[in-house]
Amino acid sequence: MATGRNHRPATRSRGIPEATVARLPLYLRALTALSERSVPTVSSEELAAAAGVNSAKLRKDFSYLGSYGTRGVGYDVEYLVYQISRELGLTQDWPVAIVGIGNLGAALANYGGFASRGFRVAALIDADPAMAGTPVAGIPVQHADDLDRIISENGVSIGVITTPPGAAQQVCDRLVAAGVTSILNFAPTVLSVPEGVDVRKVDLSIELQILAFHEQRKAGEEGVDTAPDPAAPPVRATTTGRKGPDGDMPAVMPA
Repeated sequence: MATGRNHRPATRSRGIPEATVARLPLYLRALTALSERSVPTVSSEELAAAAGVNSAKLRKDFSYLGSYGTRGVGYDVEYLVYQISRELGLTQDWPVAIVGIGNLGAALANYGGFASRGFRVAALIDADPAMAGTPVAGIPVQHADDLDRIISENGVSIGVITTPPGAAQQVCDRLVAAGVTSILNFAPTVLSVPEGVDVRKVDLSIELQILAFHEQRKAGEEGVDTAPDPAAPPVRATTTGRKGPDGDMPAVMPA
């Protein structure tokens, strides 16, 4: 089976827009669910609704794949699953290394959905000497001192960073120097990478803040008084406060 180190997805060379690439996993998830129910064909309207997009956008996205469906019949589910999987590079084996085996890193290592989607957790790496040799999800944790060798021996091109923010950039630099060209960053910090290295950031705190914004708006629309008490003393954002797992936490989160 081909490894991710020597093969790259064809999306860029074929000129598929990044916005379309970002929606392909949504289509694939919906199509996989249909396939598991043995549904042979699906209309653009049905698939768009399942993926949470409009049908015109879906048809435009699929035109980049050269797939237009059949009028009155729709799209062949199994063929689309294969087509999108191939475009995303999921018909290959992608060895992944997770760096930072705390609660989040261990949870990702134990996630059973990677293998069925073309990703294989090939290595777990941590800077704590006490973790070395400890099995997590059946994989022994290896020390960060051996990161270069681990990446090379396992042919890893995708690295997952789940370290504290203060260590993330150093880990990123070492992964890139070892040959990693794609990084999924869970650390709450912005990483700097050279040209040719792709970074995707997952920041749970930002997502929660966005949800809080929408909850506040909904409360306002329902007539709930969310305005501050004019008699209350002003609250100022400060960068000094209690210690949190990611370092100093502001006493009041700034907007």
